[in-house]
Amino acid sequence: MTTLYHLPFSPFCRKIRLVLSEKRIEAALVEEKPWERRRDFLVLNPAGLVPVLRLSEPALTLADSTAIAEYLDETHPEPPLMPQDPVERAEVRRLVGWFDGKFHAEVTANLLYERLYKKMKNSGYPEGPRVRAGMNNIKLHLDYIAWLAERRTWLAGERMSLADLAAAAHLSSLDYMGDVPWDHAEPAKDWYLKIKSRPSFRDLLADRVIGLPPVKHYTELDF
Repeated sequence: MTTLYHLPFSPFCRKIRLVLSEKRIEAALVEEKPWERRRDFLVLNPAGLVPVLRLSEPALTLADSTAIAEYLDETHPEPPLMPQDPVERAEVRRLVGWFDGKFHAEVTANLLYERLYKKMKNSGYPEGPRVRAGMNNIKLHLDYIAWLAERRTWLAGERMSLADLAAAAHLSSLDYMGDVPWDHAEPAKDWYLKIKSRPSFRDLLADRVIGLPPVKHYTELDF
C-alpha cells in the first residue's frame, strides 16, 4: 500500500501526483493541512510539510518532493523522468530547482498563498502588494518558459522530464484562480497545453475548493 499525504493545490504535492500517475503507481491520497500541525503527521515528518509518501514494501516514509520524485524514478524506471546523460540530468535538476525555488518564491508564494491558501485557512485577505508582485513576476517566468519551449521539444530537452512536471505543477495550481496570463507568451501556453492533455493531469484538473469554482478554462484542453 502506497499513501501520499498531500494538499491538493500544493505544487510540490501535485508534482508527486504527476510522477505517480506517469509511472502508473497506485497510491491512496490523504489530504493533510500542514498548518493544523497534526501530531500524527508530525511523527511522519517533523518538518510538518507535505508531500509525504509512505510505502509498505519496503517499509519506508519519504519527505521532500524532489527526494520523493527521484526515488520513484530510480525504483520505477519506466517511463524515465531523469535523463541518463549527466549533463542533461543536471539541466533537469537546475530547472526543477528554478521552479520549486525561484518561481515559488517570486510567483507561487505571492499568488497562490495569498489568494487561495488564505481563503482555505480563513486567515484574512490577500495583501495587494504581494499579489501585484506575483502578477508582474509571472510574466517574466512565462517569457523564460517560452524561450525554453521555442528551443527544445520539452523544457529540459527532447524528452518530457521532471522539469516539465515541476513547472506544470506550479502553473496548474495558479491557473485554478485564473492567475496565469497565458496570452502573454504563446509558446509557454502551447507547451502547457501539451502537458495538460496527458492522462496524468486528469485527477489534478478534478480538484476543487468548496465554494470557489475554477475559472472556465481550467479543465479545457484547448483554450
